[in-house]
Amino acid sequence: MIDPKNIKSIQIEDFDFPLDDRQIAKYPLEKRDESKLLCYNGGVIEDKQFKDLPELLPENSFLVFNNTKVIQARLRFAKSTGAAIEIFCLEPYYPNDYAMAFAQRKFVQWECMIGNARKWKSGALEMLVCIDKDEIKLSATKLKIEGADHIVGFTWDNEDYAFSQILEAAGSIPIPPYLNRESEDEDTVRYQTIYSKTDGSVAAPTAGLHFTEDVFSRLALKGIKRGELTLHVGAGTFKPVSSETIGEHDMHTEHFYVTKTFLRLLIQNQDHTIAVGTTSVRTLETLYWLGVKLMTVSGDERVKLSMSQWEVYDLPDHYTSDEALRALFEFMVSRKLEFLHSATQIILLPGYKFKIVKGLVTNYHLPKSTLLLLVSALVGNDWKKIYEHALNGNYRFLSYGDSSLLMANDH
Repeated sequence: MIDPKNIKSIQIEDFDFPLDDRQIAKYPLEKRDESKLLCYNGGVIEDKQFKDLPELLPENSFLVFNNTKVIQARLRFAKSTGAAIEIFCLEPYYPNDYAMAFAQRKFVQWECMIGNARKWKSGALEMLVCIDKDEIKLSATKLKIEGADHIVGFTWDNEDYAFSQILEAAGSIPIPPYLNRESEDEDTVRYQTIYSKTDGSVAAPTAGLHFTEDVFSRLALKGIKRGELTLHVGAGTFKPVSSETIGEHDMHTEHFYVTKTFLRLLIQNQDHTIAVGTTSVRTLETLYWLGVKLMTVSGDERVKLSMSQWEVYDLPDHYTSDEALRALFEFMVSRKLEFLHSATQIILLPGYKFKIVKGLVTNYHLPKSTLLLLVSALVGNDWKKIYEHALNGNYRFLSYGDSSLLMANDH
């Protein structure tokens, strides 16, 4: 078991590298699968294209995708004074279930960030939303502040439309802040994976942006199995690490869903699991630890199936992945659950031993970020060699950038 004190003393400065703004991809390539692909396996680096992925994956690989869908979460209101107020919907507050919140037809409350908040001291904001031939009045009211976020109540005057439809018509895609531009029509399609299904994210699981139907067809021809889970990516994914050590950083929480069918498939393929994106990694590793909690914790804490930031470094880690996943599966069967809804705050750091994930498809991350620390946990100090190669090879960085296939190191 890792000593939590050693983990928490990791210096963020050790995970810095020079990233020029010119290396950040501001726009996507015309064809998704023509992005560069850095393939790392056993210390060896090769330059490929993403469309080569099916031939590069080990036999019997089980690819796990996050099928979350980015919502048009930015709403731009104008006050009667002319002041522009932007409301960024982060996650549902009441009802606090995503599906229920999107299905509301009159009133809903969301946790939000507010741009130009000082100009909105009181009163309701209003806008007219056009859907088909109907004109709907959408109103927003500040209710209270919780932590760093505002709770905003939304109402609209036509119950024929659900809140999901209101957002689709009135909102815009929340592209990452580091792109330093407004969202454009192209982003509505390109900042979304072609397999996205479940509304809820305010940021795309960007590793999946490279996949095309052609790539999927060739994966199937090679016999590569696929599974899907849902983790709604929150704005916290962009939260920088501002502390000197990782122990002082408060990791964001994200909500996820897995079905019993997916868990059965994961049990069958646990030795060949490759995650598409860091959000899939967080979910897969969380599943292992939820199983461990079920086997080792009693009382109310046993039923409270979620993971806090440091739990993975405190729980016993000698259980096999098979034992842990089967414990979780049996829990779902005993509770007659067809899907599990949970939340994870886990932070995966250098020294962590992966329990489920054997490889990762991912883009290139910001310096001194928790995502870069996760990559380092998977490949050890070779992250420096990988990133140096990408920087010198003119790889494009961040959300719309190029990709990598990283196989886990035993270190």
